[in-house]
Amino acid sequence: MAHVQDWLSALPPGWLYLLVFAVIFLESMGVPLPGEIALVTAALLAAKGITSPWLVAAAASAGAIAGDSVGYMIGRRGGRALLERLGRRFPRHFGPPHLAHAERTFARYGVWAVFFGRFVALLRILAGPLAGALRVPYRRFLLANAAGGLIWATGTTFAVYLAGRAAEKWLKGFSWVALVIALVVGLGTTAYLKRRSLAGARAEQADANS
Repeated sequence: MAHVQDWLSALPPGWLYLLVFAVIFLESMGVPLPGEIALVTAALLAAKGITSPWLVAAAASAGAIAGDSVGYMIGRRGGRALLERLGRRFPRHFGPPHLAHAERTFARYGVWAVFFGRFVALLRILAGPLAGALRVPYRRFLLANAAGGLIWATGTTFAVYLAGRAAEKWLKGFSWVALVIALVVGLGTTAYLKRRSLAGARAEQADANS
């Protein structure tokens, strides 16, 4: 991770903002990329005066909102057939139990699943395509998508930025600690979501067979 930050800090700020936008855009569209780690790294660089926290937050927000919208359109055009193809190709990540659980989540919580999905690693990747495939009305999706993207991007940026500024005076290497914590939290939430999805699907199958 040290090499990653060294490489990023050598880039001009304009390229850093573009990179944050691109990584988060692709992740939100449905490509499994480390969007949160890119955001945390850029925010830590802002704490060191290399980037502007406002521009980092703006780039991340734009990438999140635009990427989710593109993912929504892809899901809407591809429909359930697209999700089922992904399930056959990646059964451990997008298999039938995961799809069934996601459908129940959207049916129960509606656009709130889109809003809170922004804060969960796996849902951050799937929320847009799932909402499109499940025919969530676009206006409601866009409102939840924009609110979730703005709050997640701005909140994460300034939380890391302020913590980094405070810690810069007394803790060298804080950036690596923050990046490790962000990675562990992201992996932990993904694993937890998978377990809940599989447990819910198995419970429903058991009820159906009884």
